[in-house]
Amino acid sequence: MQRRTVLKTLAAVLPGLYIKKVSQPFNLFSSLGQELTENGPFKPTWGSLGNYQVPDWFRDAKFGIWAHWGPQCEPERGDWYARGMYEEGSDQYKYHCEKYGHPSKFGFKDVINIWKAENWNPEALVALYKKAGAKYFMALANHHDNFDLFDSSYQSWNSTRIGPKKDLIAGWAKAAKNNNLHFGVSVHAAHAWSWYETAQRADTRGPLKGVPYDGKVNKREGVGKWWEGYDPQMDLYAQNHPLSKDSLNNGSIHRQWNWGNGVTPPSAPYTEKFYKRTIELINKYHPELVYFDDTVLPYYPINDVGVRIAAHLYNKTIKDNGQLTGVVTGKILDAQQRKCMIWDIERGQSNEIVPSPWQTDTCIGNWHYDRRLFDNDGYKSAKTVIHTLIDVVSKNGNLMLNIPVRGDGTIDDKERAIVESIGEWMKINGEAIYATRPWISFGEGPALVSASPLRAQGFNEGKGKPLGPKDYRFTCKGPILYAFMFGWPDDATAFIKKLAKGPLVGEIKSIRLLGSNQTIQFEQKDTGLKINLPQQEALLNAFVFKIEGAIV
Repeated sequence: MQRRTVLKTLAAVLPGLYIKKVSQPFNLFSSLGQELTENGPFKPTWGSLGNYQVPDWFRDAKFGIWAHWGPQCEPERGDWYARGMYEEGSDQYKYHCEKYGHPSKFGFKDVINIWKAENWNPEALVALYKKAGAKYFMALANHHDNFDLFDSSYQSWNSTRIGPKKDLIAGWAKAAKNNNLHFGVSVHAAHAWSWYETAQRADTRGPLKGVPYDGKVNKREGVGKWWEGYDPQMDLYAQNHPLSKDSLNNGSIHRQWNWGNGVTPPSAPYTEKFYKRTIELINKYHPELVYFDDTVLPYYPINDVGVRIAAHLYNKTIKDNGQLTGVVTGKILDAQQRKCMIWDIERGQSNEIVPSPWQTDTCIGNWHYDRRLFDNDGYKSAKTVIHTLIDVVSKNGNLMLNIPVRGDGTIDDKERAIVESIGEWMKINGEAIYATRPWISFGEGPALVSASPLRAQGFNEGKGKPLGPKDYRFTCKGPILYAFMFGWPDDATAFIKKLAKGPLVGEIKSIRLLGSNQTIQFEQKDTGLKINLPQQEALLNAFVFKIEGAIV
């Protein structure tokens, strides 16, 4: 194809991409020749993806840590800041006006510009997470704010050109490799199209009533400004389209997450640009895991962008590693879709053993850093995280835990203390977590009565009764059964009904409390297993019995 023809095609597909004033050349042709592994065993169809087998590394890892970090962490005011700052009267709108100025004068593009990530040390953070027991690490590659945190050939608004002037994904990927952790990326930018519609608004009252926010500021208006040559409307906010139905209702975005219920359909150039950005991300940084914050997959069911990306990742990891090591996650999956990828549950967990491996993603605070949680001791405790991990693993799941990163690239001392406490527990009890599989039952206890059902993509976290000393969960590894106890009973006695000797439970030969050298006295009755606990040692958060003989 001649260069002129290529340019005409690209001008139609990627309008407004030409950059007039840049510090580095923007080589649009740098990734046009990137290889698509279309000749691999996986084709971009649901039928072909149904042959997927979850890699052993993911099944065995159980615990990952996530850096959900980008320019929305710079204000330190919580999640979805780039949307909330344009919602008149909201907490984030008020905060933004006080700290930065009115969103017609200082928009989110300007927040990106002042974000410098000046104290970011990915090697130190990832090393800390490895010490905490994480077996894989995931970094945010872009959020709904549409800003790529890597050297992107297809998105001029990226962290190598604006803000930090650093390739953040490259830094995270190198640190993960140096620490021998599997590397993943999370991709959220598919929804910028509708998510940023709040940036098209204007105040309905006050001295700036009717003055538009900066959602439709275009390249022509950047002459002489710091963003000269860049197009906020087209390339960052993606707002050169009519508002979706009921767009002025701030909650409507949730009903339209599956690209239905009146959302303005995204254009073909917009979705194809997302595809090219994501393929380049995979090819350049070699993640084994790609997390999508989407109902099923990006742009499902309106086009095949998502299945094309999934097939490419699977085929690429086969080519690179000699076997399938790729993992793709999605939310709200039906039975067939769960055969094609990993079901991800946001801020919640299953109430039963799931036949296929799955994942919970949650956070000790807000997804984006919120200073108020530090000031008001609002983080989840290490105990809560550990209890969640145990419950998830007992039901065939993995836990992906976000530790919010401050705008400057650091975590605060309270977060560090939580991470270190998790690591101390994992050092003693990790054998009951890693490379285990569910037993015939995930557990028992009074907390089961109040377990909350899933809502939408999850959100049943913390809705039921907390796990306590009469609650138990199980995992197994070969002939060994592990029984987790979530508190130390006042009577120093554990009684586990499901370990009564019977057709599904063998005669127990020995029991050891992990982290203790004391002898454990027990009696296996027809009604259950009675364990006389030793003198309580300096063990915290949850207790693990290593049991031999129970598995038949």
